[in-house]
Amino acid sequence: MDLKEIMIDELDANTFIEEKSAEIAAIVGDGIAVNALSGGVDSAVVTMLGHRALGNRLKSYFIDTGLMRKDEPEQIRQWFAELGITVEIIDAADAFFSALKGKTDPEEKREAITETFYKDIFGRLVRESGARYLLQGTNYTDVEETVAGIKRQHNILEQLGIDPQERYGYQVLEPLIQLRKPAIRLVGKTAGLNQDLYLRPPFPGPALAARVIGEVTPERVAMVRAATDIVERHLAPTGAFQYLAILHDDRVTGIRDGKRDYGCQIEVRCWNSKDAITASPTHLPFETLESLADEITNAVPGVVSVTYNITKKPPSTIEAV
Repeated sequence: MDLKEIMIDELDANTFIEEKSAEIAAIVGDGIAVNALSGGVDSAVVTMLGHRALGNRLKSYFIDTGLMRKDEPEQIRQWFAELGITVEIIDAADAFFSALKGKTDPEEKREAITETFYKDIFGRLVRESGARYLLQGTNYTDVEETVAGIKRQHNILEQLGIDPQERYGYQVLEPLIQLRKPAIRLVGKTAGLNQDLYLRPPFPGPALAARVIGEVTPERVAMVRAATDIVERHLAPTGAFQYLAILHDDRVTGIRDGKRDYGCQIEVRCWNSKDAITASPTHLPFETLESLADEITNAVPGVVSVTYNITKKPPSTIEAV
């Protein structure tokens, strides 16, 4: 891989912000760019860089894929409004669920999300706005894992031989592509993001689709969304690198009201890591795990089993799909 990583101990965040903002401004010129804001740390930092470079000539969109966490689109819009940045929410749930219908293979699901995102949704937004550039928060680990064949990240294009200009009609700018997550958090802090944004746990580009094993349907996403809300509330105080809920495809036997309840299984993962290259399961108190299991099985209809992943990365990965 030809891309050179900028290590966090080599990073001067103020200089990086100035250089990347100037680079964006020079490339876009007096034109317009659109911005893919997902609510994760990476896209939030790109939004700050793009706004600094272009001001109101940056059109920031939050694509509500129907795969987001509880209340996330409105929360993100509010956070950026407090920073003076307008974010338009685009309701695209029907398009994404239609593209994912019947698909169970992880790579097929990622490909469906990629094409829907870049061709159908942003292709239209770019045409309507007159923009020629899309800003997105690709980071160094995204490229590294995709090129190595571990897991294709949905935002990787040129590194796989996909020319966005030829395929989708616009160019993609990736100002964070040389940084890993800890360095991106530092840039976000320096750029003026509030702590709630730059310290958010990582969230995958395919959103909750990356946490549904098997077919992604509105009903199954609703189930993992509810479990995710519980997991994040319980585990945020741990200070772990990342914590998440996964919905398994298999069904397991449970008991409710003295009768058999053939239901679903949620897997909880909580990770200690510095850079997402390697990770270890957080040693959570057993009382915390019991509390999680009790609330998930009581509050999320259809769930009868909760498990906790205790496998390191590698051989495991942080996300399941």
